[in-house]
Amino acid sequence: MSTRPFNFSAGPAVLPEAVLQQAAAEMLNWHGSGMGVMEMSHRGKEFIHIYEQAEADFRELMAIPSEFKILFMQGGGLAENAIVPLNLSRGLAADFVVTGGWSQKSAQEAGKYCQARVAASNQANGHTSLPAPSSWRLNADAQYVHICSNETIHGLEFHELPDLQALGCRAPLVIDFSSHVASRPVDWSKVGLAFAGAQKNLGPAGVTLVVVREDLLGHALDICPSAFDYRLVAQHASMYNTPPTFGIYIAGLTFQWLKQQTEVTAEGVALHGVAAMQARNVAKAELFYNYLDRSSVFESRVAPSARSRMNVPFFLKPELEAQRGPALYESLLSGAKAAGLLQLKGHKSLGGLRASLYNAMPLAGVQALIAYLQAFEKTGL
Repeated sequence: MSTRPFNFSAGPAVLPEAVLQQAAAEMLNWHGSGMGVMEMSHRGKEFIHIYEQAEADFRELMAIPSEFKILFMQGGGLAENAIVPLNLSRGLAADFVVTGGWSQKSAQEAGKYCQARVAASNQANGHTSLPAPSSWRLNADAQYVHICSNETIHGLEFHELPDLQALGCRAPLVIDFSSHVASRPVDWSKVGLAFAGAQKNLGPAGVTLVVVREDLLGHALDICPSAFDYRLVAQHASMYNTPPTFGIYIAGLTFQWLKQQTEVTAEGVALHGVAAMQARNVAKAELFYNYLDRSSVFESRVAPSARSRMNVPFFLKPELEAQRGPALYESLLSGAKAAGLLQLKGHKSLGGLRASLYNAMPLAGVQALIAYLQAFEKTGL
């Protein structure tokens, strides 16, 4: 049994231990090739095999239809905030649903390349609930509608994707699903493009996955760098420039690990892959939120209907935070580290604490965190 600490980092984040062990074993000599993956030519047969397997596994894992291209790119989600409008906006307009720090960044960045309009925002309530899609002010001339389907900083998640057609909108839906990719199934009939930095749920920082419907290719602005033109990247099977080879390799190992995961429901139904991960993630999140809702010391400040299963910001109760917050947070984080519970500090823009419960975080990690917080309530105050 592993004795590694439990890492609650929001990203770069915990990876499956089996993936790390396999990568370590293959570090110097991948499958008898005499080379490590980081030393391979991205055009050699060894890496082409790694790439093709990773792409096929991701398509199978996420049930991605054939009319979508899978691109392995660089720049992370932050760069995609520019790359998406460079490819889809045609220099015209796009609508943004601002529900937290990341969607806010997306709208601001897109404003450099097109008219970026805020169709809805929850800023007035401090990013603690989600605006109902029926309230969104969508425009007929929008080239796309952007949402961040899980806000890593503020801890909100769209548990169902909006159906833009049902709202009378013909624009494609763009989703930033960086922090919940592969944690639940995706209804691709509602999506035109999805992107995700790998460093939260799939692999190391450096590789970004883009899933884009083929009819959205070929509309890049003239100022779009060639390496960021989705059409060119797709035509060259993500090899237009040297891709992040090691990141693709680790992501590929993670896809294989995910495909092997199984959960059995209370009714005896066996779930596999992403469906199994969804069941686990629901159980982990429910356990932790139930603890917070019963706690006399800690609280979640997100509306229950909008709570993220992946990222849980939590805080001391207001009176306790106002009186002793800084000292108690410092004491709590110090004790957590000593107990093998790492990276629980909240985002700098919010303060408090944050536990990220990504796919590779086992239920035992959540149980250990709850036990530590319960003990802190009794002895740490």
